[in-house]
Amino acid sequence: MKKRVLFVNQEIMPYLPETHRSKIGRFLPQGIQEKGKEIRTFMPRFGNINERRNQLHEVIRLSGMNLIIDDHDHPLIIKVASIQQARMQVYFIDNEEYFQRKFTTVDKNGKFFEDNDERTVFFSRGVLETVKKLGWAPDVVHCHGWMSALVPLYIKKAFKDNPLFSDTKIIVSLYNDHFDAKLNDNLPQKIKMEGIEESDLDIYKGGNYMDLMRGALQFADAIVYGAEELSADYVKMAEETGKPILTYQGEEDYVNAYNTFYDSLLED
Repeated sequence: MKKRVLFVNQEIMPYLPETHRSKIGRFLPQGIQEKGKEIRTFMPRFGNINERRNQLHEVIRLSGMNLIIDDHDHPLIIKVASIQQARMQVYFIDNEEYFQRKFTTVDKNGKFFEDNDERTVFFSRGVLETVKKLGWAPDVVHCHGWMSALVPLYIKKAFKDNPLFSDTKIIVSLYNDHFDAKLNDNLPQKIKMEGIEESDLDIYKGGNYMDLMRGALQFADAIVYGAEELSADYVKMAEETGKPILTYQGEEDYVNAYNTFYDSLLED
């Protein structure tokens, strides 16, 4: 049976402008699919994505769930678009309150959105609930960008008894995507779900970028250095986990290297 890889991306071109990370979000899944694996790709439906030009449409059978965050109900809307030349679909996590503004993570003045903590929780949980609804068991989950940083915790704790995720290997790519703002003081309570212990949440109490990524690495199985010049603090944080690390791979051969890395994790 084909191995399955789930990509959880913060940005993918052409839906968002070209950056190092949005290029990987676009070409890595295609490359892995061409290597014979089955893929699914998710990203947030940020409000600056042109729905008409990119032909996004709602998937009614997947939409309609409510996610409860901090005792409030938030409707989960799933949209999908196709990148024709790659024969690849992209799923978008949407919600009117969180993703209808015309910017990604900062406003027009460069100010960090105050609800980025809830948007991160909503996105991470929304991806996993949708995968559950699809009944699609991923062998590997590869997270790109801090907005996907809670996915490892949710898989290892809240979804650990779900057979779809029981054997899943989780990889986190580290990028230089640091933010200085602090996420909400109430972040641990917003993250909390059945299956997650209070002790699992201690790491998130500072509510800053490093806490978020430290949590991602704690619950991941392996790490990829996604940027050529990675901050020394991130390298130290990654090395201290003692987990398998794939160092930075150039544009020429990263698909082959990532594919081999996935296979080696699945063999362990």
